[in-house]
Amino acid sequence: MAWSSQQYLKFEDERTRPAQDLMARVPLTTASRAFDLGCGPGNSTELLVERFGAANVTGVDSDDNMLAAARTRLPAVSFDKVDLANWVPDAPVDLLYANAVFQWIPDHISVLEQLMDHLKPGGVLAVQMPDNLSEPSHLMMEETGLAGPWSKAFEGGKIRRKPLPPASTYLDRLGPKSLRLDVWHTVYYHPMADAAAIVEWVKGTGLRPYLNAAGEENREAFLTDYEARIDKAYPPMADGRRLLAFPRLFIVAVKSPN
Repeated sequence: MAWSSQQYLKFEDERTRPAQDLMARVPLTTASRAFDLGCGPGNSTELLVERFGAANVTGVDSDDNMLAAARTRLPAVSFDKVDLANWVPDAPVDLLYANAVFQWIPDHISVLEQLMDHLKPGGVLAVQMPDNLSEPSHLMMEETGLAGPWSKAFEGGKIRRKPLPPASTYLDRLGPKSLRLDVWHTVYYHPMADAAAIVEWVKGTGLRPYLNAAGEENREAFLTDYEARIDKAYPPMADGRRLLAFPRLFIVAVKSPN
C-alpha cells in the first residue's frame, strides 16, 4: 500500500500532538542511539532530534514516498527503508520510538517483545497506536465497502485491520521484560470544518486500503458514499464544525537490567 506524505501532512499539527505526548513520557535525557520506527515524513523524527541530536537518531520506514519527504525535511538524519515486521537493530539501543505504525503490523505484540530484547538495560520502548476502529470514521468505511459495486472486495472484513488487544495483554506480554511499564489511552477531540475535512483526514491513513481495494475506477463514487455517511455520523456543533474523536493507545516500557 503506497502512502502520500503530502496527504498525511495536511493535518500535521493534529498528527504530531500524540507524538509529542509520547515523547514527553520517555524518561531519557540522553541517547546515543535512538530510532524512530515508522518515521513517516519526519514530523515525529524531529522530536527525537530536538532532544537527542541528529547524529544520534535514525528514522526507518517501509515507504519510499515517506522516506523521501523525511530526508528532505531532516537532511542531517539517517533514514533507512525496512520492514518492521522482521527488523531489529544491529546492536542494543537506548530508544525505540514508534508513532502510529504498529497497528498495521500483524502480531505486533510479538514484534514488540522481540524489540525489547534489543534495548540496552534501562532503554525505552515507546509506542503510540490509533485505537479507533469502533469510531464512526472507521465503521462507515465498512458500511461503504459493502454498499456499492465494489462490495466483493470487502466481504468478510477482508480490508478491516484487526483491533488492538486490551491493555492487559500488553502488560502481560511486555511486563516480564520491563523495569517499568505504563499503558494508557487518550482520546483526542479534533474540531473539523465539515464532513469533507474528516474524509480528508482519513484519506491520509485508514481510508487508503479501502480506496485501493475499491479500485481507481470507483474512487470518486466510494468517496461520495463515504462522505454522505460521515455527514450523518458527525452532526454539526453549535459553530457548524464536526467533532472527530480519536482514541489512541500509548505504551512506554523501560527495559529491566536483567
